[in-house]
Amino acid sequence: MAAQHPGRLAVQAVRGLSPYVPGKPIAELERELGLAGIVKLASNENPHGASAQALQAMRAALDEIWLYPDGSCHALKQALSAQLGVGADCLTIGNGSNELLMLLAEAFLGSDCSAVYAQYGFAIYPLVIAATGARAIEVPALGRDSAMPLGHDLTAMAAAVGGHTRLVFIANPDNPTGTWAAPAPLKRFLERAPASTLVVLDEAYFEYGRECGTEDGVPWLPEHPNLVILRTFSKAYGLAGARVGYAISHPEVADVLNRLRPAFNVNSLAQAGALAALADQEHVRRAVAQSLRERERLEAGLRRLGLWSAPSAANFVLVQVGEQAPQVFQRLLQQGIIVRPVGGYGLHDCLRISVGLPAQNERLLATLARTL
Repeated sequence: MAAQHPGRLAVQAVRGLSPYVPGKPIAELERELGLAGIVKLASNENPHGASAQALQAMRAALDEIWLYPDGSCHALKQALSAQLGVGADCLTIGNGSNELLMLLAEAFLGSDCSAVYAQYGFAIYPLVIAATGARAIEVPALGRDSAMPLGHDLTAMAAAVGGHTRLVFIANPDNPTGTWAAPAPLKRFLERAPASTLVVLDEAYFEYGRECGTEDGVPWLPEHPNLVILRTFSKAYGLAGARVGYAISHPEVADVLNRLRPAFNVNSLAQAGALAALADQEHVRRAVAQSLRERERLEAGLRRLGLWSAPSAANFVLVQVGEQAPQVFQRLLQQGIIVRPVGGYGLHDCLRISVGLPAQNERLLATLARTL
C-alpha cells in the first residue's frame, strides 16, 4: 500500500530544514509585474560580467558537449595549482562553493558532533549542519557599536569550540554583512583551534576583500593542516551561472572530499569558462576596482540619505532602513529594482544591496530617496 505521507520517510534532520531562498530572479519579477528594464542588485553578481576569453572558451566547448566532462577537472586543477602555489592534490572542485560546504558537512559531521558559526553568517552554514543531525552552535556577532559592527566575534567563537566540534565556519568577508576579520585575530583563532577541528575559511569574496586588507589564507595552510579555504568563480570572475567553486586544503582532507564528490559535478562548459577566466586576471582586477569605487559612491549616497551601513570589504552593502525594511523592499520591487531582504538572518531592519553599474546605483539611490 502506498504511503499516505511519503515526505515523512525523510530523515528527521532533513524534514526540519527550511530551504535557502535566493535573490529574486529578473524573469520572475517581469512575470509578476510586467515590468521591463529591471535592475537586480540582490545576489552580489559581478555586473561587469565574465571575461570575453571565458565566454569564447565556453562557446568553443559546445562542440564537444556530447561528451562527458573531465571528472577530475584536471586542467583547471593544474591552473589553480600553479596560480596558488599549492599541489593539485590539495584541491577539490565543486559545483559552486555551496556544494563544497555540503561535502564538508557530510564528510566530517554526525549526530555526535557540533559545528560553530557566527550569527549573521552565510545562511547555508546552519542548513548543511542541520542536514547531518549535528549540533549547530551559533555565536552572537559583535554589537553595532563595536569597531567591526555585526562582524564575527572570533574570541567568543574560539571559546565555543569543544572536543566534539568538527567544523568552524568563518566567512571572510562575511555575507550578508560585508564585515571582515583582521589578519592578527584570525591567525590567533587558527593557533587556538584544536587539531580535531577543521576551520573552514570561506573566501567567496576574496578578490574584493584583499583590496581592503583581508588575509589570504593560503600561506597558512602548511602550518595549519586543519584549515580549509573555499573560493568561487561566481563573484569576481562573473561566472555565477556556471557554478564553479574550489576548496584548498591538506591533501588528506582533499582526498576525503574528492571521494564524496559526485562524478561529473562540474560540467564541461563551466570548466572551460573557469580555466579561461583564471588566465584573464586583468579582467578580474578591472572589474573589482570598478566595483569597489562604485561601492564607495553607493555608501556615500546612503549616508546622504541618513542611512547607516555596515563596513564592507565585498561588492555589496548591508544598509539599515528601519522597521519598514520589508515595505521598502516591496516598493523598490514595484519600481523594478531588486535588492535583498535579510529578515531571515535576523536583520529585520536591513536590506542588502549589491553594487551595480554606475547608472544602476544612481537609479537605486534616487528611487530609495523617493521611497523613504
